[in-house]
Amino acid sequence: MEFEEIETITVLGAGSMGHGIAEVAALAGYEVRLRDIKSEFVENGYEQLVWSLEKLAEKDQISEDEANATAERVTPLVDIEAAVDETDVVIEAVPEKMEIKRDVYGEVETHAPEEAIFATNTSSLSITELSEMTDRAAQFCGMHFFNPPVRMQLVEVITGSHTDESTLDTVEQLAESFGKTPVRVHKDSPGFIVNRVLVPLMNEACWMVSDDEATIAEIDSTTKFDMGLPMGAFELGDQVGNDVTYHVLEYLNEVLGEPYEPAPLLAETVEAENYGKKSGEGFYDYENGGVDIPTDAGSEAIERRLAAIMANEVGHLVADDISNPSDIDEAVMLGAGFPDGPAKLADKIGLDRLVETLDTLAEEDGHPRFEVSDALRAAAEDGGFYGEPDATEDRSYSTIELDKPGEMVGHIELSREARMNTINPEMLGELRDALDLFEEDDEVRAVLVTGKGNRAFSAGADVTSMASSASPLDGIELSRDGQSTFGAFEASPLPVVAAIDGFALGGGFELAMCCDYRLASERSELGLPEHNLGLLPGWGGTQRLQRLVGMSRAKEIIFTAERFDADTMYEYDVVNEVVSDDEFEERAHELAAEMASGPPVSRALTKQAMLKGAEDLDAGLELEAQSFGHLLGTDDLMEGITAFMGDGEPEFEGE
Repeated sequence: MEFEEIETITVLGAGSMGHGIAEVAALAGYEVRLRDIKSEFVENGYEQLVWSLEKLAEKDQISEDEANATAERVTPLVDIEAAVDETDVVIEAVPEKMEIKRDVYGEVETHAPEEAIFATNTSSLSITELSEMTDRAAQFCGMHFFNPPVRMQLVEVITGSHTDESTLDTVEQLAESFGKTPVRVHKDSPGFIVNRVLVPLMNEACWMVSDDEATIAEIDSTTKFDMGLPMGAFELGDQVGNDVTYHVLEYLNEVLGEPYEPAPLLAETVEAENYGKKSGEGFYDYENGGVDIPTDAGSEAIERRLAAIMANEVGHLVADDISNPSDIDEAVMLGAGFPDGPAKLADKIGLDRLVETLDTLAEEDGHPRFEVSDALRAAAEDGGFYGEPDATEDRSYSTIELDKPGEMVGHIELSREARMNTINPEMLGELRDALDLFEEDDEVRAVLVTGKGNRAFSAGADVTSMASSASPLDGIELSRDGQSTFGAFEASPLPVVAAIDGFALGGGFELAMCCDYRLASERSELGLPEHNLGLLPGWGGTQRLQRLVGMSRAKEIIFTAERFDADTMYEYDVVNEVVSDDEFEERAHELAAEMASGPPVSRALTKQAMLKGAEDLDAGLELEAQSFGHLLGTDDLMEGITAFMGDGEPEFEGE
């Protein structure tokens, strides 16, 4: 089956994952058949799908017409033959029990077309074993979505021992057509990538409490506020379902051995049927208070131990040729919302320190989970999973990416896609360094700033990761740091273009305001929601916005804390240009190239004069006069005059 031939998709199982996958496929324009074994199951799944589409329409993420058309593309069914007859792809999302899946594949095999691809949404079971339940193992692979499928960006595409490469290529293209990011899992192994990292992390947290080495509060404070993870380890366990974590560990333990033995605390919690949020009680009591995590109870020792466990799993995945550090990091960031991937996190702490931590624990405790993987030890000797940085090469960043996409254009991409490109203190430092790098590069004449993906330019400050530094003095310094960094973009001698696709909120909006030109896609939304949090825009927003739109309009935007669409912000003179979503990327690079082709000296002096005049009119006028006189003696002036007289295009050299 070639990707271009795919028109119809069957989703087996109408539970939370099944109807979510069906919704994603229908939103992408495919005809979808949603099937379950009882009419009440499939009808409930379809109702949940329609409810989700209505919510997307209420939030203006899709139109009402698009929501209705999407719902009409989904056909709820019970009859298996009607569900899979003449379908192109079957995505199975039934309960995680081999016997149930075996029965399902037996039925499907009878009626599905010979060329149809089978994909399973299993989160941990063997792809090879499942494929052998069919007569089309070469056309069978894993396609593991994350919950909820509509919001989560990652899809793990997993090979079985018999899977044909063309099948994997087709399924990756299918995932991309859904608007998702596929990450290839190169070998069939329990837990694949994300669960192989997350489940041992949660298990180790339980071991530490079981052995009286830390409390739940201390561990969750460390993971959520010191490490910046989206949830505490125990909070995450309750969210996922402690029974789910336990069953995955049982499978890992069965296949991979003693290092994956479930901790006593986890076993006791599951035995007591305290499964987490879904049962009303887990590690936290959701009927009497819920989650309450202190911001200042964490410790470096806990962080190092948990980071060491995750780093060791990265080592196992690399050693077994299941994945590589870069793909592992991308998968965990997209699938679990980590601010950094486990390999980058480990490199920052230092692999030598983490190896030492594991060696010490192995000596003191003796449990095989602390045995250092060969790949982790080798990476430590090489200076990290990503190797020792070479001072002669371009700088390496963890929150942004740099490139030169066109002549004379330097591109900064905010690359925390899993966190909606939110800005943390580390990104502030990297942004300032990247701008300095481009300003020192004679080949760069303009800077383009974008956000990775199409969901957000930047959804603002990463409040969660900053919460541990919430003292008034720390807050003052954080505000000053952001003001200084963004101010550098405003004062840069290079013209700076902010290309906004998706959300530009809070600190992301404040960064865009410091750029010289703001281009937005039609789907973009901009705003300053700080008042909803009891804060104020702290990275220059209270000052710069009123200069852009006037005092009255600035108060409206800040005080209402609403999100405004791109067209409204164009009317308010915040956005310079709005283009269709399809034209956005091409126009962004075209605009940056236009900015880069201008006269660099006169543009730099013009920016200085305008900024000075905003503070003091007389000072601005004087700088304007001085600059005008300076420009009369430049080679660029003569180049401009010559080109003008000859009706040609000037080629400014900045001299």
